[in-house]
Amino acid sequence: MLKYNVIVIGGGPAGLGAAVEAKKNGAGTVLIVERDRELGGILNQCIHNGFGLHEFKEELTGPEYAGRFIEMAEENNIDHVLNTMVLSIDDDGENKIVRILGENGLEEVKADAVVLAMGCRERTRGAIDIPGYRPSGVYNAGAAQRYMNMEGYMVGKKVVIYGSGDIGLIMARRMTLEGAEVKCVVEINPHSSGLTRNIVQCLDDFNIPLKLQTCINYIHGKDRVEGVTLARLDENREVVSGSEEFIECDTLLLSVGLIPENELSTNVGVELDRKTSGPIVDSSMSTNVEGIFACGNVVHVHDLVDFVTKESRIAGREAALYVKNKNARLDKQEEIKINTVAGDGISYIVPQSLNLSSKEDINLFMRVRNICNKKKLVVRSGNNVILEKKRHHMIPSEMETLKIDKEKLSLIKEDICVCVEEV
Repeated sequence: MLKYNVIVIGGGPAGLGAAVEAKKNGAGTVLIVERDRELGGILNQCIHNGFGLHEFKEELTGPEYAGRFIEMAEENNIDHVLNTMVLSIDDDGENKIVRILGENGLEEVKADAVVLAMGCRERTRGAIDIPGYRPSGVYNAGAAQRYMNMEGYMVGKKVVIYGSGDIGLIMARRMTLEGAEVKCVVEINPHSSGLTRNIVQCLDDFNIPLKLQTCINYIHGKDRVEGVTLARLDENREVVSGSEEFIECDTLLLSVGLIPENELSTNVGVELDRKTSGPIVDSSMSTNVEGIFACGNVVHVHDLVDFVTKESRIAGREAALYVKNKNARLDKQEEIKINTVAGDGISYIVPQSLNLSSKEDINLFMRVRNICNKKKLVVRSGNNVILEKKRHHMIPSEMETLKIDKEKLSLIKEDICVCVEEV
């Protein structure tokens, strides 16, 4: 049976970043297990630019960003297997036993530590329960993106996009550039769920309407989509009587949210956060299962790949340090940990706990519940204010980050709470 110090499950941006960082921090042998035919994950189909501004200080396309990390993996002699699924993870008391099914059939591989980096998947039509028949022409936006950018298929000519997530916004521009007519983007919330820059660059620049507080309440057509009926929603998300509008189209793209891919995590006993649907992690990106770490979109859905890389670096480094100090490391009962609490105006916080014995700065990732103007984020531990940051504008679709310097960790004596407050 093959044995590796660290096995990384997933070869997308999170998995590549974690693998490279693990190797740089002393993990002698590292293996990436990827179920697709090539490394890079979702970045391979994201041929638009806008990646890498934080990480590389320049604007890259998705494949270019992935290519840089693939080169780093090759330079660091990191092994990888493609077209391979991880079926289960077990523990024999000393090592993790990872069962994989690939081109060589069913195999078992041992690891000292495992990093979960499986990413996320799109919510489907079934998850949002739109009435109507089941004609062809209904696609998840990400699936349509892959068909067009990697397989070379044009998915439709008259398009309605449901949901204003970033993939949907980007596909509105992509379809327009390929000659399709994008009738509108429909969003049930009173605000877009995508980045502001994508609304400007993908909708405003091409005069594509964004219909807020609007739903699709029927899909017409039996063999192929023939159109959709839209309806306005009130403050309680009830259909406003008489507001129905028919839009002719042959294609409907769904951009209605992403869900972390955590069946494998659940099966191995990793505890999940009900808010994020991802693993509960501490500031070392460690889960409740010893020797298993997690990072990227499998933990919570990110809006920027640069933040995914930042998280993956922590997971890879800590996995390597865990392996290095496996026998002499600090006993978990002696670790000083406190919880992070999402206070007023905050939807969730990752990580869910902090290790106060950390010798590194700690980054908190969070999202606000509602649109906020001229507010501030306040971090408190009991009655002590640890950190305050003013924000001119915050929206739920854009992730907020706060850095707690390692020097300030000594000021924290109990659980910390982050709130949105008036300036």
